[in-house]
Amino acid sequence: MPSPYIELDAGGRTVKVTNPDKIYFPAIGATKRELVEYYIAVGEGALRALRDRPTYLKRHPDGVLTEAIYQKRMPPKHPDWLQTVTIRFPSGRSADALRVTEVAAIAYCANLATIDFHPWPTRSDDVEHPDELRIDIDPQPGTGFDQAREVAFAVRDLLGELGLRGFPKTSGNRGIHINVRIEREWTFTEVRYAAIAFAREVERRVPHLATTAWWKEERGEKVFIDYNQNARDRTVASAYSVRARPEAPVSTPVTWDELPTVDPSAFDIRTVPVRFAELGDLHREIDDESFSLAPLLDLYSEDGRGDLPYPPNYPKMPGEPKRVQPSKARPED
Repeated sequence: MPSPYIELDAGGRTVKVTNPDKIYFPAIGATKRELVEYYIAVGEGALRALRDRPTYLKRHPDGVLTEAIYQKRMPPKHPDWLQTVTIRFPSGRSADALRVTEVAAIAYCANLATIDFHPWPTRSDDVEHPDELRIDIDPQPGTGFDQAREVAFAVRDLLGELGLRGFPKTSGNRGIHINVRIEREWTFTEVRYAAIAFAREVERRVPHLATTAWWKEERGEKVFIDYNQNARDRTVASAYSVRARPEAPVSTPVTWDELPTVDPSAFDIRTVPVRFAELGDLHREIDDESFSLAPLLDLYSEDGRGDLPYPPNYPKMPGEPKRVQPSKARPED
C-alpha cells in the first residue's frame, strides 16, 4: 500500500506530506503534519533566517527519540526548483548544501523529517565572507537559563558600547543566541577573532558568570560563550527552528524588553505560530543595517593573548595554541 499523504500550500507551491499522522514529538503528541504546518505558519520569519544561506538539515525520520541524521549534502534526487550551493569544509573537501530560497524549500525538507535547520553565517553569492556574528551563550552543568539571561544583558551592554545591534533568541533549550548583522568584509578567521575578543570582554565584566574556556574541565559552573560557533562549517539552529526534543521547543526570537521575564519552555511548535501571528517576526529589522567588526578586531589585537583552540575535527590552524586537554597534557605540551 502506498503511504497516505496530504498536500499543503507553502508560499504558493504545493508540498506533499507523507505519513502526516506519524508522531514526531511524543511528549505533546505532535505529528509530522504539525511540523510541516508549523514551518509554513512561521514561513516569513524562518525564510528570513535561512534565505540564500547554505543550510544543513538535522533529520529524525522516526521521531526525535531516535538518532539524528545530520545532513550537510543535499541528496542528488530533489525537485528541480530546490536550489543548492557549493561549500567548502575545513578539510578542503566540498559539497552541495541546501540553499533556501522560498518557504516551500523549508516545508519540503520538513517532510523529509528535518526538525532543525542549521544555516551558515554566509550568503550563497559569497560563502567565504560571513554576514553574521553569532554569540552563543551556552549554560554549563550547574547553570541554566537564568544565568544565560544575565550574561545576555552583559552582551547587550557591550554591543551598545561598540555601536552594534544584536537580535536575541532562545536556543530552544537552556541557552540564548544573539545575532549581529555584519559587513561582508572579513574572513571566517577574522570573524572568529572578533567573537573571541567579544567573549573575552564579556568574561572580564562578569567573571563569576561567563567563561571562554574551551575545555569543559576548566569551565566550572559558568556560562560558556562559544566563540567557535563562528568557525567555518560550524552552525547553530536558525531562528524559528524547532529543536529535536520530545516537547517540540522552538528557537524563538524575543525582544530585549521581554527577555527579563521570558520562559523558553513556553515556546513550542503549537504556541509560536500564535505568537508569530500576533507579533510578526521580531527579527524583521536584522537586515536593515550591517556593522563593522573593526572595533572588535582592534580589541583582539590589543588584548595580546592571541587565538584559542579550534574544535577537534579541524586541521591545526595558524597561530592556534596547542590543542590539548589540560588534564591530559604532558609537561612538554
